[in-house]
Amino acid sequence: MASAMFVLAAFDGAKAQEAHGVLVTYNLYNPQSINWDMRTASTFCATWDADMPLAWLQRYGWTAFCGPGGEHGEPSCGRCLQVTNRATGSSTVARVVDQSDNGGLDLDISVFQQIDTDGGGMANGHLSVDYQFVDCQD
Repeated sequence: MASAMFVLAAFDGAKAQEAHGVLVTYNLYNPQSINWDMRTASTFCATWDADMPLAWLQRYGWTAFCGPGGEHGEPSCGRCLQVTNRATGSSTVARVVDQSDNGGLDLDISVFQQIDTDGGGMANGHLSVDYQFVDCQD
């Protein structure tokens, strides 16, 4: 009985690391124009991650996170999200560098445009996406 409860708890925890139909907006972090400096961008995660190697900072596009699935605040900093546009199926990976207050994600505009392959997101000012936390492989 105890092992069955553990498996259920582990399953529930894994399930909480993703969400569907989440609102995504975009932000003008433009990290390439500020030499990938999280302090200059005033990101929430700069306290913990600003001194990471440049290759780490550049590996994935940036996003703010406050989605319904997954931990918020410091525990989400530096983690990676696989983000998929529900309308087109286009997908990319983004690294959490900030918090948002929109209840979803706030992707750097370059990341937003990567998955907004039909232009509907720019036209509407937002996208509906599915996301899941994934291994950043770094």
